[in-house]
Amino acid sequence: MKGPILVVLAAGMGSRYGGLKQMDKIGKNGEVLLDYSVFDAVKSGYEKIVFIIRHDIEKDFRELVLSRMESKVKCANLRFELAFQDPDSLIPSDIFKAAQEAGRTKPWGTGHALLCAAENIDAPFTVLNADDFYGREAFAVMGKFLRGLNTEELNNGIGAIVPYRLDKTLSPQGTVARGVCETENGFLTSVDELMAIEKKDGQIFNTAPDGSARDLLPETPVSMNFWGFTPNVMTHYKKYFEDFLAGFAADIKGQIKSECFIPKAVDHFIKTGLTKVKVLEADSQWFGVTYKEDREAAIKKIEEMTTAGFYPSVLW
Repeated sequence: MKGPILVVLAAGMGSRYGGLKQMDKIGKNGEVLLDYSVFDAVKSGYEKIVFIIRHDIEKDFRELVLSRMESKVKCANLRFELAFQDPDSLIPSDIFKAAQEAGRTKPWGTGHALLCAAENIDAPFTVLNADDFYGREAFAVMGKFLRGLNTEELNNGIGAIVPYRLDKTLSPQGTVARGVCETENGFLTSVDELMAIEKKDGQIFNTAPDGSARDLLPETPVSMNFWGFTPNVMTHYKKYFEDFLAGFAADIKGQIKSECFIPKAVDHFIKTGLTKVKVLEADSQWFGVTYKEDREAAIKKIEEMTTAGFYPSVLW
């Protein structure tokens, strides 16, 4: 079996890669969080890295990211590939035209992004965000899971998630969106995407659009978009996105800002019996830069790990 693939959701980056706050330079030699994910994946045996980007940032991405990795990473089996998620990618022309006329500016979501890389996915894979730090332990446990799949699991399809404790993923700067996970006997049973979670006066809660509040426990497992799948899951994503577009076309005004998200798709797959998703435990630290003010904390954490020898001072 081919080694696992890392699929990186990076189409949301701005036209100048280093300028967008969540992709700001974190390491002393100009590294961004994406560099550390690729570094950890390579250390964990991943053999192909697929970056999903937009055509309008290809030049910057090749110059500022891909050229460094391709020239410095010394691994005979490692390959880098690009896939492209543009506003009209995989969208029927009549629906795209209607969306434009209605004034839609939102991207179509992470589920759409993943579909844009379908032709690049020919082995078990991990998909994650470009602007998050997940920790090498997460890559190690997911890589082991994907490499250890038997023939039946590969044929029938099985997924995996590395969840994180909710209280370790909050930002002191404001609300965050998280996929709240329910589990049973080591498998995921649901993912509920909550869009406004915060901690105030020692209590963690989510505020729904109607203003109602839902209290959440600190140890609640949440999805940070660190998923593992077999290639045949793409058939399910294709059908799910087709249904999403049909719903959009039927109510364009009401769905003008709707997006097709991976966690919502996975929740649907689980509840309709299309796949099972195993919960993997990893003693791994997550952090990101949801807000501009989070940047200094991220810089400090990377510096501490570099000083401790976990990462080399010059990553590539």
